[in-house]
Amino acid sequence: MRALLIPVGISQAKSEQTRSRLAPKLRELQRRHKKNPERLQKETLALYREENTSPFAGMLPVLAQAPVIGILYTLFIRTDIAGHANDLLAHDLLGAPLGTSLVSAIFGGTATASTWLVFGALLLVMIAVAEVTRRVFRPTPVEGDDSPMNSPTMLRIASALHYLTAVFAVFVPLAAALYLTVTVIWTLVQRVILRRRFPLAVPVRA
Repeated sequence: MRALLIPVGISQAKSEQTRSRLAPKLRELQRRHKKNPERLQKETLALYREENTSPFAGMLPVLAQAPVIGILYTLFIRTDIAGHANDLLAHDLLGAPLGTSLVSAIFGGTATASTWLVFGALLLVMIAVAEVTRRVFRPTPVEGDDSPMNSPTMLRIASALHYLTAVFAVFVPLAAALYLTVTVIWTLVQRVILRRRFPLAVPVRA
């Protein structure tokens, strides 16, 4: 199922590459029309049309993942699917039940050494991957790009979201937490490969 999202990742990598390539042209437009916001907006949109892209291109791949991810999470969270018991959640991993979350185990008094060990290992991996991702793909504003994805608020959110997965993992069943761990590792490797395939334009300073 993760393979279905590879085209989405490619699309996102291309969008990042396009934004970096257009940055010099966007800076030039701002220089020319900084006193005329309406003209600047018009020329900016015209530039995106000319390049066959959109200021929202970076957001579309993210939204496109939602249906697939929603289906996958259903397999790991719901106790029954189509009227049948979800047998996956009846198993365990090294003694930790796949159908129990860390939070429910703690407050339910069922947390064992295995529960702490397995969840702890997964959380450490997720946090480590999040930190590597944040450092390697640190979001930086592209000068001259006024698209929503380049706003300071969006860039701060994008940086913080790397760690949100680890927070979310303590509230979902172990099966889902395991899937989240695999997902963040897969995503990091995929982004590294795609960044090499679609490198960002090198900024040229005047």
